[in-house]
Amino acid sequence: IGVPRCGASLHELNKALKIQLKANANCVWQIQRNVNQTIRLIFSHFKFAPSSSCETESIKVYDGPSTKSPLLGQICNNTDAVPVLQSSSASLTFHITTNSMAFTRNFFVFYYFFSPEKKIENCGGQLTGPNGTLTSPNYPERYPEFTYCVWHIQTAKNSKINLQFQDFFLELDQNCQFDFTAVYDGLTTNTGLIGKVCGLAQPTFESSSNVMTVVLSTDYANSYRGFSAQYTSTPLLAPEEPNTLLTCSSDSMKIVLSKSYLTSLGYNETHLHLNDPSCSPAVTDSVIFSFPLTSCGTTKKDEGHSITYTNVISLSATGNIIIRQKSVQIIAKCKMENNSTLEVIYITKNNIIQNTTAVGKYSVSMSFYDSDTFSKPVSESPYYVDLNQTLFAQVSLHSTDANLLVFVDTCIASPQPDFGSLTYDLIRSGCNKDDTVVTYPPLEHYGRFKFNAFRFLQSSPSVYLQCDILICDSKNPNSRCTEGCISRQKRAISAYTWKTNTIVGPIRLKRDLRSADHSESLTKADPEETLNLQQYNFYTLSFVVLISNIIIVVAVILKYHSRQTGYSYQKLQSS
Repeated sequence: IGVPRCGASLHELNKALKIQLKANANCVWQIQRNVNQTIRLIFSHFKFAPSSSCETESIKVYDGPSTKSPLLGQICNNTDAVPVLQSSSASLTFHITTNSMAFTRNFFVFYYFFSPEKKIENCGGQLTGPNGTLTSPNYPERYPEFTYCVWHIQTAKNSKINLQFQDFFLELDQNCQFDFTAVYDGLTTNTGLIGKVCGLAQPTFESSSNVMTVVLSTDYANSYRGFSAQYTSTPLLAPEEPNTLLTCSSDSMKIVLSKSYLTSLGYNETHLHLNDPSCSPAVTDSVIFSFPLTSCGTTKKDEGHSITYTNVISLSATGNIIIRQKSVQIIAKCKMENNSTLEVIYITKNNIIQNTTAVGKYSVSMSFYDSDTFSKPVSESPYYVDLNQTLFAQVSLHSTDANLLVFVDTCIASPQPDFGSLTYDLIRSGCNKDDTVVTYPPLEHYGRFKFNAFRFLQSSPSVYLQCDILICDSKNPNSRCTEGCISRQKRAISAYTWKTNTIVGPIRLKRDLRSADHSESLTKADPEETLNLQQYNFYTLSFVVLISNIIIVVAVILKYHSRQTGYSYQKLQSS
């Protein structure tokens, strides 16, 4: 304790670590003990450098004694969960790397050994009625130490869930690092975090669909009475169809949003901002963003044959303690190629693509299918798959003109829905760039291909596809749609009637449906959003009690200087 170091070998039955790291850290912690138990590892608070990516800064957790053991999960700056991982044996390793940015990173992690076969009564379960109740173990008595409970709530289709905690008292901490309750919008605990709470409160949560997950996690000290909660379900009203308009010119972009559509999402014009928040919209009967292509945080991507300008409108409520709305982004793209401009606008809710509109002569869509017969489309979104599972994709042209032919020219994959970060080529200029891709011959209004779920899914919770689609005159035997894979030089003079764009996603791993005990790719919750007014009142009360008893506390500290043997919080700093 007190010696700055990076990494350690840990052998205690349980331990909590406060870790501080600076730039260019490369640190490994190994947890191992000769017992017939497994390890539960909880990252209850973490703060990476701003704008860092998984490629440059992350925590990787391995199921074994070294970084060569199987990867259990990865935690990055964009984490949307409270990461909880469980080993399969009595050893586990985690590896933290940071980038070159001058910034102090803070992490709070604790672990404990436990026997999976030892069950705690009234700890988690499945709740399927239209309404019901759940309580923490032993409620209203003190909850047990080292508790980890997961409740999955599922009501009727086309309904949403409202969860109200009538009584709630967990150990108080500003970042909810020790004991906490986390609520997720869905059946998984590795993404979709609505909120994380602790202390004295009466929080309320609302799901966006008929599924919700509630987690209780506790450490070894300062146990209180826990919680009693009730959930109800209400019909889910059909959302208003998106009313958005994108106009691109050679030097500017204009985005028009309907006020009524924003209202249907639970937002208004004060909740909107572009990549550069200083660019404000004009508000009339609609909300209008109009700005030069080189301003307001617009990103430019030059692909040689085309240039794409992208900006994102983010919708986020301010001042809410518990997030009830979906995380919504409206992504607008102006794609310039030769003398044509393609305008693409689409909406994501909790990183799930909802609607794509490509302005042009023709309308296309892309869907996954369950087999190479392409008879049954996959309706679920996200689409959960196995690693290396064969996926079947079909692009469909919606037109009554029988003399048109569809050709899939280029398809890329990205872990982000705006395709602004790392991308991976599946198909480029009609040529298969991934060795698992198989393209089918053009069939009238359909372009088809298959590929295997790839390695992106091992390090990213989601993968999205974006395809450039060519539409040709089927009466022209020399059109681009009949040429297949060709070089870039030849492609420049190839004939096609129109070029458009379509997007689909996300794809996620099936194992992400398991509880967080077996989660693979995990993401981040902002702890500062978790306190409500009652918790601040509790801080005040605690402070008064502390002052009135300070003499007694000092005397106790002098007499009992150290905490109970085997239970310690250790602050680590990089040199």
